[in-house]
Amino acid sequence: MKGVEQEQQLERGEWGGVQGTHVNEYRKLSMQCKDFVVGVLDLCRDTEEVEAILNGDVDLVPLTDHHRPCLTRVKLAIKYEVKKFVAHPNCQQQLLTIWYENLSGLRQQSMGVKCLTVLGVTIGLPFLAIAYWIMPCSKLGQILRSPFMKFVAHAVSFTIFLGLLVINASDRFEGVKNLPNETITDHPRQIFRVKTTQFSWTEMLIMNWVLGMIWSECKEIWAEGPREYVMHLWNVLDFGMLSIFVASFTARLMAFLKASEAQLYVDNYVKNPDISNVTLPAEVAYFTYARIKWLPSDPQIISEGLYAVAVVLSFSRIAYILPANESFGPLQISLGRTVKDIFKFMVIFIMVFVAFMIGMFNLYSYYLGAKYNPAFTTVEESFKTLFWSIFGLSEVISVVLKYDHKFIENIGYVLYGVYNVTMVVVLLNMLIAMINNSYQEIEEDADVEWKFARAKLWLSYYDEGRTLPAPFNLMPSPKSFYYLILRTKSCLIWLCKAKAKRCDSEVEMGMLNSQIKDRYRSNTRSTDGSGIRKPIKNPTRYQKIMKRLIKRYVLKAQVDKENDEVNEGELKEIKQDISSLRYELLEEKSQATGELAELIQQLSDKLGRNTKKP
Repeated sequence: MKGVEQEQQLERGEWGGVQGTHVNEYRKLSMQCKDFVVGVLDLCRDTEEVEAILNGDVDLVPLTDHHRPCLTRVKLAIKYEVKKFVAHPNCQQQLLTIWYENLSGLRQQSMGVKCLTVLGVTIGLPFLAIAYWIMPCSKLGQILRSPFMKFVAHAVSFTIFLGLLVINASDRFEGVKNLPNETITDHPRQIFRVKTTQFSWTEMLIMNWVLGMIWSECKEIWAEGPREYVMHLWNVLDFGMLSIFVASFTARLMAFLKASEAQLYVDNYVKNPDISNVTLPAEVAYFTYARIKWLPSDPQIISEGLYAVAVVLSFSRIAYILPANESFGPLQISLGRTVKDIFKFMVIFIMVFVAFMIGMFNLYSYYLGAKYNPAFTTVEESFKTLFWSIFGLSEVISVVLKYDHKFIENIGYVLYGVYNVTMVVVLLNMLIAMINNSYQEIEEDADVEWKFARAKLWLSYYDEGRTLPAPFNLMPSPKSFYYLILRTKSCLIWLCKAKAKRCDSEVEMGMLNSQIKDRYRSNTRSTDGSGIRKPIKNPTRYQKIMKRLIKRYVLKAQVDKENDEVNEGELKEIKQDISSLRYELLEEKSQATGELAELIQQLSDKLGRNTKKP
């Protein structure tokens, strides 16, 4: 995988100087490494050899607590995007076996049976979570820890979360009862904003789900590390979505607390039964106003805006599970590649857009109030006009002045026309061509792309932990307390050993000099025979398997080379055979010609004799 890693560094621009001049050589090396690992995997003849390729030396990397393969090579192949290796039938067969762990009977069932299983998990998810919380090591707990059941449980939990988002907005499907210019309260002494900022039961459930997902993301960051976590774009999307939810609920809580303080003031200091007939302080009276009088920076308004963005991001999260399906997986891959193309295109787009925006603003900023519309008179209006003109929603009248300044108008016409031609005719069509090219590349190798994306999805559920989805993971299980006690015990043991090492530090320092001398002597002795590698006396099972596979690969390469190439000696023999055949044919032709001439002569003599006799 070394060549593949170098190619990744080249793409990120981490190689410079002299090495940067050998980009093609490193890429060729990377392709050779990819072909090699795929070729070795293709030569595996049994499950033992496949497991050795996918897991590496299991003697050095022990199995997990539940005896699940570590799949070290598969994770490395996914990291460096060796797609043909991951999509190989041998690799996919092994991954599929682990995916249906403890559910071998479900693997051969039809799609209808699997859908019924998903429906059963949906209905009984709370009861299954309670059963796992009580008996995590039971047969049911082992089934729930299988990657397939973890995937189903998390997908069902997220579907319920999306349903709660829809239910939370269902009371406004036909319009709100309280118009922006109205204030409706439950009793005359109630502050209007106390009623509007209260959390409903659906919002309380949504907050529980958000807290559960935050806890799950924290555990993932702890397990993978911040750097590896950020490398996955779906994790960035989750982090952004949850951060916006937290900011939205925090702003809503601030508005509720401020409104509660105003209500407390009314309850303590206002004796009138109807607060509408009382003159309140400005900071208290503000919370009795209708929506149209709220400040633009009001926490409730900010909360509602952030909540809308978080809802959109939540529904876009559905695309994460689409690679599990063969029909929707390639579409999701195409969509992801399209987003990447758009980001590349945005560099040129922003450059052209900003250039024309500033230019048109400088041209028309002096004519505020002297135009038929405010287009290009401010930076904001210039941005709006140019942006919506991409979709054909801006008019030519945007460059027309009320006064007879034809020179400015003509420059405006020219710049506006050049902008539309550049953006609509050139750049947008270039973007469409880029998207079409990416789609064609994926369609040409759709099976490999889909299996690679599906393997990435599967591997996210292979690791131990995170069995219960949100919000059931918020409740600590007895297993968690057990693991906490074990970790505390190991920490105490480590501290005791550290103290013992400190006491023996002086002795170790005294022995250090002698050890350095011994190492130096051994190194000087070993350098004399450094060019000779000693054979391994007792090779491990993994080394035997890899030696067998490498021999098989080398023999196959030699056979292919012999079939594809003809050496120089064989070519000389073929030439000699052709020349000798040519001479033989010429000799046979001359002999046949002589025999034919003799036959003609004999025939003519006979005919002459027959004519003389009469």
